[in-house]
Amino acid sequence: MKKIFLSAFIILAVTQISKAQKGFKPLFDGKTTTGWHTYNKTTVGSGWQVQDGALHLDLAKKGADGGGDLVTDKEYGDFHLKYEWKVAPKANSGLIFYVHEEPKYHATYSTGLEMQVIDNDGHPDGKITKHRAGDLYDLVKSSSEPVKAVGEWNKAEIISKKGKLTLILNGVEVVKTTLWDDNWKKIVAGSKFATWENWGTFKTGKIALQDHGDEVWYKNISIKEL
Repeated sequence: MKKIFLSAFIILAVTQISKAQKGFKPLFDGKTTTGWHTYNKTTVGSGWQVQDGALHLDLAKKGADGGGDLVTDKEYGDFHLKYEWKVAPKANSGLIFYVHEEPKYHATYSTGLEMQVIDNDGHPDGKITKHRAGDLYDLVKSSSEPVKAVGEWNKAEIISKKGKLTLILNGVEVVKTTLWDDNWKKIVAGSKFATWENWGTFKTGKIALQDHGDEVWYKNISIKEL
């Protein structure tokens, strides 16, 4: 009887996990950089290494081609993104989305929005409001800071649907805002991006992992188009 109950429980649990993951597709296969390239290039910089199922910006492996921000080959509009990240002490990075890839824009952050990835206490940027882990970088401060200790994995989610944006860090909703409306324009006008051409206006774009010159890891990256 116990065996039957245990089997039923396992089947139920697997079914629930399957339902939860339904529609999500991996952006990173855990083995290769297939589906990614360095921004405004066709290859992947040598600094990005696949190690133990994670994309690792390994500073020791940076060659003449450096690292550079990685971007997806594909663009996305409405989406639900899930990923995990961790940083080395004093490190800074970011998950950037709605990136418009075009030579006239020199970097992913020239057009894209960023969910901050950082060692809050070890990196100088962590002392700046709206520049801490989980923040919508330089735009909206997190409502709380459920970030893990440096070196531990954090689970993050970005949900963008019909202009409604939600950022989730370790299961906690930390940012909710609306994109592209009049209030959004005011938020952008009060940020460092106020005079940047077309910044934060693209409704489809690529997803990027930022090379900020510091050691960072990303894994379990998956997306569901909404």
